[in-house]
Amino acid sequence: MKSPDKKTLLEMFATMNKIREFETKLQEFFAAGKIPGFVHLYLGEEAVATGACAALDTTDSITSTHRGHGHCLAKGGDLRRMMAEIYGRRTGYCKGKGGSMHIADFDLGILGANGIVGAGGPLACGSAFAQKYKKTDRVTVCFFGDGASNQGTTQESLNLASAWKLPLVFVNENNGYGISCPQCKSMAVTDIADRAAAYDMPGVVVDGNDVLAVYEAVTEAVKRARRGEGPSLVECKTYRWRGHFEGDACTYRCVEELNDWLAKDPIPRFATKLVEAGIASQDELEAISVGIKADVEAAVAYAEASPYPDAAELLDDVYA
Repeated sequence: MKSPDKKTLLEMFATMNKIREFETKLQEFFAAGKIPGFVHLYLGEEAVATGACAALDTTDSITSTHRGHGHCLAKGGDLRRMMAEIYGRRTGYCKGKGGSMHIADFDLGILGANGIVGAGGPLACGSAFAQKYKKTDRVTVCFFGDGASNQGTTQESLNLASAWKLPLVFVNENNGYGISCPQCKSMAVTDIADRAAAYDMPGVVVDGNDVLAVYEAVTEAVKRARRGEGPSLVECKTYRWRGHFEGDACTYRCVEELNDWLAKDPIPRFATKLVEAGIASQDELEAISVGIKADVEAAVAYAEASPYPDAAELLDDVYA
């Protein structure tokens, strides 16, 4: 497989930093009481969304989860509109009425984050079926967690996608916990990718903290889908640094486990690879990080300066 060019590699580095900075700010502002509602952070999992979305074209689509900020940013979501939405402001993606778990941008192929575990599979099947019916070469990626992998909706989606050879890539983000339940207590298999065999599709396991490993696996799966050969399942082993939601005391896991995964931080790992390969100097990478910080600060300023929705708009855009 041909290695990604320098431009793509540096874009991956920038995207991972963008997600990290965005999420770090949300962690800070949620604790300060500035952000309403629930927030489920993606800190530590940046390599999965970045590597998977780097393998897609703008016209391809993704479905997301309740932990969807990273997916949306990796697919090109607008920083200012995302921040404003999470702040509950009128300039946000859903006019401030959807919040963290309901960001979508159809122009970018972001079919929506949502708060229902396992809801992405059926949506992704619908998207992929539409593209096959229209005879386009567009592919849909379905992000889902290890908890969602046990849901009937996910299993039905795997089955249907394979039976109809839909152009779909299932990207499982296995962070080891379904809310507070460790994987070993909720499923008999160690590798979720093993389940792919039951649906006659390829299933591979990759290091989810290695952005290039994710990129390469998803690129191969996307090529297969574009050739009309049907879906694939890519399981990315990773870890969420924070609890299931902000405010979760995380009493169900030990500090040693967290520290082991913090040592596998995907961003410095990738930075080291870029420097050792002569792709960029440490100073160049630092300049990218500084630029990202400024962009996120500008998004925060935009959100804080934006108005709240008018009370008269309360029932606008409500369909059911």
